[in-house]
Amino acid sequence: MKYINFEDAGDAVSDEIYMREALKEAQKALEQDEVPIGAVIVCNGKIIGRGHNLTERLNDVTAHAEMQAFTAAANYLGGKYLLDCTLYVTIEPCVMCAGAAYWTQITRIVFGAIDKKRGFSGFGRDLLHPKTTVISGVLGNECAALVTSFFRNKRNK
Repeated sequence: MKYINFEDAGDAVSDEIYMREALKEAQKALEQDEVPIGAVIVCNGKIIGRGHNLTERLNDVTAHAEMQAFTAAANYLGGKYLLDCTLYVTIEPCVMCAGAAYWTQITRIVFGAIDKKRGFSGFGRDLLHPKTTVISGVLGNECAALVTSFFRNKRNK
């Protein structure tokens, strides 16, 4: 027998809606010939921060989608802590972004595709704040396909 918790089902639906917003940000990065990763931060059902990779445009290795979204959300809230907020990002955050998430004390991280080479989970869960909840695989195939296609096209040029 399978039990369904409809409160959790609501979270799953919301997670997909916001991940689609993160995918829109990833598309913006793609249009700028950046690695197509996008992020949004949600607080109380409202998007308060958006970001996409800008490392090439800004010539800045720290200009990841998550970092852009953290800054936007902190500016919106008027403080550096992102309590009661959720980060939606198309690819598993790297170690740098996980470290930044730690310092923001963000409540949840929801990501699409796993990054086996550079994702934080390969380095241990301790990189995140102990109270941060992580959900992976939301629209994972769609998120992965965007990045895979980007690098395939780069190799074929």
